Amino acid sequence: MSATSNPSNLPDRAQFPVQHFRHWRLTHDRDNILYARLDRAGERVNALSREVLEEFDRLISLVEREAPRGLVLMSGKSTGFVFGADVREFDGFTSAEAVTAEINRVHEMFNRLERLDCITVAAIEGYCLGGGLEMALACKYRIAKDVPETRLGFPEMQLGIFPGFGGSARSVKVMGGLKAMELMLTARQLKARPAKALGLVDQVIGRHEELVWAARKAVLSGKKSRGPGIIGRLSNTLPARTLLAGQMRKQTQRKARAEHYPAPYSLIDTWEKFGGNTSKMMQEEARAVGRLMVSSTAESLRRVFRLMDRLKSEGKSSDFRARHVHVIGAGVMGGDIAAWCVLRGLDVSLQDREMKFISPALKRAEILFKKKLRDPAKVKAALERLRPDPDARYVPRADVVIEAIYENVDAKQALFRDLEPRMKPGAILATNTSAIPLETLASVLSNPARLIGLHFFNPVPQMPLVEVVYGVNTDDAERRKGAAFCQQISRFPLPVKSSPGFLVNRVLAPYMMTALKLHGEGIPAEALDAAAEAFGMPMGPVELADTVGLDVCLMVTGVLQSDQSDSVSAGTAEKKFIQALVSAGKLGKKSGSGLYTWKNGKAVKKPGVADTFNLADIAEQLIEAYTRECIAALQEGVVADEDLLDAGMIFGTGFAPFRGGPLYYLAHKDQQPLVSDKVKAPEPDTSPQRADHADAEQETETRV
Repeated sequence: MSATSNPSNLPDRAQFPVQHFRHWRLTHDRDNILYARLDRAGERVNALSREVLEEFDRLISLVEREAPRGLVLMSGKSTGFVFGADVREFDGFTSAEAVTAEINRVHEMFNRLERLDCITVAAIEGYCLGGGLEMALACKYRIAKDVPETRLGFPEMQLGIFPGFGGSARSVKVMGGLKAMELMLTARQLKARPAKALGLVDQVIGRHEELVWAARKAVLSGKKSRGPGIIGRLSNTLPARTLLAGQMRKQTQRKARAEHYPAPYSLIDTWEKFGGNTSKMMQEEARAVGRLMVSSTAESLRRVFRLMDRLKSEGKSSDFRARHVHVIGAGVMGGDIAAWCVLRGLDVSLQDREMKFISPALKRAEILFKKKLRDPAKVKAALERLRPDPDARYVPRADVVIEAIYENVDAKQALFRDLEPRMKPGAILATNTSAIPLETLASVLSNPARLIGLHFFNPVPQMPLVEVVYGVNTDDAERRKGAAFCQQISRFPLPVKSSPGFLVNRVLAPYMMTALKLHGEGIPAEALDAAAEAFGMPMGPVELADTVGLDVCLMVTGVLQSDQSDSVSAGTAEKKFIQALVSAGKLGKKSGSGLYTWKNGKAVKKPGVADTFNLADIAEQLIEAYTRECIAALQEGVVADEDLLDAGMIFGTGFAPFRGGPLYYLAHKDQQPLVSDKVKAPEPDTSPQRADHADAEQETETRV
């Protein structure tokens, strides 16, 4: 990156006063343009901490007093412009009034920036998110450098709030209401050129151009943002706001309930009432974000943010980097693991017994590539990096070998015997087993310490978590290499001890078996799923069992029963029920029928069935089974601590993020109603964009 470049051959003006700042570096040129580079001391990335903002206030005072020809805001770091406000400081507020007062203070700073007589330019390279983007929007002109690292957006919804430093009011003014609201509600992050197409930035420069020169030219030319076109302006009128706000609420309800996630609804209300008046919308923004910031939802989502950072840190404990991955087993899991690794820039070879078993995986991969990459040239390049390999010729050159064949101990052991002597030194040897203990599989290796588990979840492109499984004798360096590989392919590594079911499947098994037990007692599947969803789960246990596959559920249950887990052994009748369905070919979603009938990828649910049942009572029984197994897993050391367990269950099963994790929920039950009194069973979702139970493909990569 070139964010730290200075204008050459432009001598300092001696008369411009020198000010000492800890976090801002100031330079100026012969044309009296001031360049302010944010370089937050002691931190790898820039964030708007209170201290940074206090210095920014002094900076604005300096500009007001000295009246330079222009002010250019830039980054002094190679890691990006500004990642947003410092989330670590959010927990220091205890009242909505205190938050609103702080927001009003920042509003006044940015308003002064907006009112400066000189031309102000935000020169953006790398991440420009949240508060950083709100600062940029207060400038008269915005330039973004078209490099892969540049991303612009408002991720605040992921923290249970919406843009509060004037961003909601300014974005609808700059972009038009419809575009700005979509950007804020979805928390999308845009590359430079899409950001310009939406009106978020005014100019895009190429990767070989210098930001500082583009910014200088903009100042000398007196550049100012043109604002939205006529359609954008019309979208902020009262009739348009009234119509669009109603549609936005309907679309949001398909993704998130108001009683669980109030922030998007608060934003829609604020825009609908005040979107035609920037000053009034900013006032209401401060009050609304103040209330949201101190809510239990926002507190829990900040915890989720920290848990995400904890998992990311697990992937930084090794400098291992892979170039070639070899996947054995071209079924749904193996094929999708291979395709995902290709999407993350790796060369991949995919092995199965015959080419006819690999071909369907290649077709699925092509569909995924077209969806994610869009550019035909990039799709073609991705397909060229995915090589079918029925003869296992690429094993000796692979940096990572992942076994993803069917769940059979003998078959897996035979495969490992063949693989081990053919692999190059230092390569990772991993299994994607769902539940088989690592020690059992590793016993046939001459070096059992090298085998690790890399347990992906279905659907691979959407699930952010990978369980990195280690046994008693596993080499710790291999475990750390596995975590680094997960980080490399944009997945969160969760270290788990080898034990039947590991963590996620171990907890899900009694949860789903409890649902089947209640189903056998006369509670319909629709009511069971509605109760879980009313609690906050993204998918009910019955639909989840069908989605995972009843055959897989049966296998996991069998493994856990062989370990004599009390909670699962009690479900013998339920196991027989599942066995009967599997024997009849009713495997769930993948076969078109199971506990539900499936059409067009959706479970067919009878409307109104759940309305006559007490959803709170049902939810209590389901969640009690879920949390009881979480406690047992923690006590047995399956994961190291409560934070890792909560992280695993949020990112591995979609446990209600607004509750902060199952163990956090148990510790704060008194503050969180089990099921809101206002909740009724939801109508079946007929939209084509039904949210899956965790969509983590993160356009950086996690939706909370």
